[in-house]
Amino acid sequence: MKKVIIGVTGGIAAYKIPELARLFVRGGIDVQVVLTPAAAEFITPLTFQTLTGNPVYVEMYGDRTGERVRHVELLEKADLMVIAPATANTIGKMALGLADNLISTLYLAADCPVVVIPSMNVNMFRHPAVVANIEMLRKRGCHVMDPDEGELACGVYGSGRMPETYDIFNFARRAVMTKDYQGIEVLVTAGPTREPLDPVRYISNPSTGLMGYSLARALSDRGAVVTLVSGPTHLRVPTGVKLVSVNTAAEMHEAVLSSFSRCRIVFKAAAVSDFRPAENWDEKVKKEKASMALQLASNPDILLELGKTKDDKILVGFAAETENAVQNAQDKLSRKNLDLIVVNNLKEPGCGFAVSTNRVSLIGRDGEVEEIPMMEKEELAHLILDRTAVLIKN
Repeated sequence: MKKVIIGVTGGIAAYKIPELARLFVRGGIDVQVVLTPAAAEFITPLTFQTLTGNPVYVEMYGDRTGERVRHVELLEKADLMVIAPATANTIGKMALGLADNLISTLYLAADCPVVVIPSMNVNMFRHPAVVANIEMLRKRGCHVMDPDEGELACGVYGSGRMPETYDIFNFARRAVMTKDYQGIEVLVTAGPTREPLDPVRYISNPSTGLMGYSLARALSDRGAVVTLVSGPTHLRVPTGVKLVSVNTAAEMHEAVLSSFSRCRIVFKAAAVSDFRPAENWDEKVKKEKASMALQLASNPDILLELGKTKDDKILVGFAAETENAVQNAQDKLSRKNLDLIVVNNLKEPGCGFAVSTNRVSLIGRDGEVEEIPMMEKEELAHLILDRTAVLIKN
């Protein structure tokens, strides 16, 4: 997705839309905002212009001599149109095919997916005319997101509240995704594990889980049935993903094995601790009584176990190295019977833990190494899925 048109209509929830625009911009997407005259009473065009770096349009016709037909020009190369908030008035115009402002005209001329986010008073939302109009838009192929239930601007409680911008962003992204993983059951692991020493101390690593969560989100967007086994993180669970929370490597081992049989693909992106304390204490160990020597025991190698019993399943492993990254990853791929491995060098700036970017090498069973340039982990997740999709077909 490269270009999105956001149409803002005249509802109080318009104040939330700058944040939606910002989410698209952060994803590297060109955002073009269009306001109805009523929307411009709630929030100024300058706000959107500052966030998107693009001019904001309100009027149907241009002010410059010789300007092209505005609605045709704006729709060029558009991958998606989002109308948020969509008032009862705008929804009615769309259902009837009226075109008396720039947004309603853009809708009629759009040949890209259209996402509609209704937001209005609960009684308006439940009115038979509005219900019928929304149903009509759905039948015509619009992706209509159900509003939340909560306190409305008019002071009453009920349906009609505009969903949170992050949820709208994910709903909109799903509307344009190719569903090449439709119905495929996939297991993803993410985040660190924590191996307790006592009730207040543990062994862990700096993983934030971002790569695994990005994969889970991308898979869900592309139609997969996703189970995410995750160690402790502060990340939001992607829409449509089943979360299984764990802490220790032993807990992750149990959760993965219990889900493995029903899954077609496994993405083993978690940073699982290789070792745990040989002994842990029920009470906090006081400093003056602590030993300076720590005995360690090995944790189970989950991926190795999966590789021994995988049959026709696809296993994708991840490796974080500090030296001889490709050679070490090739050895891991062979020993653990993997179909694909993703490896990065932790010493490279912008790679690895606690950053939003990564630069990796992809290595397949044939030994071929594909060097991937630095990119955001969200983008990298889709690239990994593109390569894995080839394995599904073979």
